[in-house]
Amino acid sequence: MCLTCLQCLYRLHQLRRVQRSLDFESAATLVHAFVTSHVDQCNAILAGATKSVTDTLQHVMNAAACVVIDTRKFDHGLTQILHHDLHWLDVADRVTYKLGVIMHRCRHGKALQYLVNCCTPVTDVVGRQRLG
Repeated sequence: MCLTCLQCLYRLHQLRRVQRSLDFESAATLVHAFVTSHVDQCNAILAGATKSVTDTLQHVMNAAACVVIDTRKFDHGLTQILHHDLHWLDVADRVTYKLGVIMHRCRHGKALQYLVNCCTPVTDVVGRQRLG
């Protein structure tokens, strides 16, 4: 298990201890500050990663959802809670979304200059114009 996952699970364990004194908004804010922000940090490198790699991060996200909603690990409907109640994407979908946002910013010149310089529109590549 990666160091980020272990740190996040430790933070979730600490939040579980004080969970009874937190309302929904406070718990969601703390989980975002200590867990989901770390899961999202540099997750673009996970593009194309194997399912076993993303499953460890998904485990962390599932545990975070349990802390926010105050459910247990084996309660039914965790996917429903993640998607419909918290409006969170699965880890693989988060990676795809982040890459899409980065590419959109590059396309419109709103990303960092080194990223914009790395991107070449398909219409500028000979033999690929039909894809644009």
